[in-house]
Amino acid sequence: MRRAVSLLLGLAFLATLALAQGVGDQIAQSGQAAIKAAIARAAPAVVKVEATKTVAGWWEEFLNDPFLRRFFGEPPLGGREVTSLGSGFIVDYQGRKYVLTNNHVVEGAEAIRVTAQDGRVLEAKVVGTDSWLDLAVLSLKDADDLPTVPLGDSSTLEVGDWVIAIGNPLGFDYTVTLGIVSALNRSVPRPDGSGYFRRMIQTDAAINPGNSGGPLVNAHGEVVGMNTIIARQTSEGIAVEGINFAVPINEIKYALGQLVAQGKVTRAWLGVYIQDITPGMERQFGVAPGQGVLVADVVKGSPADKAGIQAGDVIVSVDGQPIRNSDDLQTEIMYRKVGEQVQVGIVRDGKKLTIPVVLGERPSEEELAGTAPGEAKEGIQKFGLTVQAITPELAERYGLDQVQGVVVVKVEPGSKAYWGGVEEGDVILEVNREPIRSIDDWNRIVAQIPEEEDVLLTVLREGRTRFLLLR
Repeated sequence: MRRAVSLLLGLAFLATLALAQGVGDQIAQSGQAAIKAAIARAAPAVVKVEATKTVAGWWEEFLNDPFLRRFFGEPPLGGREVTSLGSGFIVDYQGRKYVLTNNHVVEGAEAIRVTAQDGRVLEAKVVGTDSWLDLAVLSLKDADDLPTVPLGDSSTLEVGDWVIAIGNPLGFDYTVTLGIVSALNRSVPRPDGSGYFRRMIQTDAAINPGNSGGPLVNAHGEVVGMNTIIARQTSEGIAVEGINFAVPINEIKYALGQLVAQGKVTRAWLGVYIQDITPGMERQFGVAPGQGVLVADVVKGSPADKAGIQAGDVIVSVDGQPIRNSDDLQTEIMYRKVGEQVQVGIVRDGKKLTIPVVLGERPSEEELAGTAPGEAKEGIQKFGLTVQAITPELAERYGLDQVQGVVVVKVEPGSKAYWGGVEEGDVILEVNREPIRSIDDWNRIVAQIPEEEDVLLTVLREGRTRFLLLR
């Protein structure tokens, strides 16, 4: 009897195992089929983009020096021809077909050609470009019968979602790689040092040179991003793998209409530098956790400056729409019309105010530059910080364009300043909201603060101010 029961239990277990394996196989096959269907839907609209331009050789560059021209004459005409390779994808906009790709792929090009998946080579022309998104829109001749790809909604993406990169890495046509969304809303330094790409999608789907401008596709075959940046190594030279970034397709959709209509994107501008409020700062500024963004600095002469917004204000709403973080504020402002008036809700010293602001046009990064450096001596050590006044030598070492304040030359590991996020090269502008214009100000103010007390620093880093709480 026992043997019969054992045999029956064993057979039941094997049946369950086989069933589970069968279900697992079905799930795997179903997932694989979905990925293949997504690729089949998107891949026919992916193209190779080749942009050709003439660049000066070393001899032409050498003779561009006015002094040398006096001896050698004008440099000869000509140079060498170079071709940059990238990817793109065809979209339908208002009944016409366009290729979307990265601006850096076609920038300065004298001739552009696009190779479709069916092998046809078509001439392309630039309709418009936007350096903010690294986006270019190209028009094609004889493209009426080319397939297009549907655009998805990048706001629905979640970490862990499957994504597919399609493009021409290293010249290998129509290569497909698979990965997941590793993170969202990343701020990534621009390769030319002119600020940051904002709200980027991070993915571990393999992306290589030549993938630039190609689509990042979701499991439904919809484009959710444009592959743009590859992380290869850190500033310390440490090799990096599996960290790549794409511009969200919703940002591109906002810009597409303007690029087609006028060849450029005009963005509205408030004129403030902002940061999210980190835990522990709420009490200092009189807001609830998760409420608002902190104005770290106001650009002189900007719409915000003219309206009376000040550094230290917390922006909590725009036209009644709650603002929870920096992305909320940028999205609320950036895609409005230049000249539009908005009602900006702020909290200042614990009091709620509403300030009307007429939005301006956002200047280029170059137009937002600062002033020149000054002089002085070394200050007393406090909170694990060694600071000095800004000399021309220190300004050159840290890349500073700043007269007032003191510069951090050393942060003691494990100190209050270290854990508070202070970095070497930061310029301290305020301590507990009191201005620091010189080493004398630093020495006078910090000498009165006990080491164990919480301290709020206003620092300038990479051209922008931010608040750091030392606890």
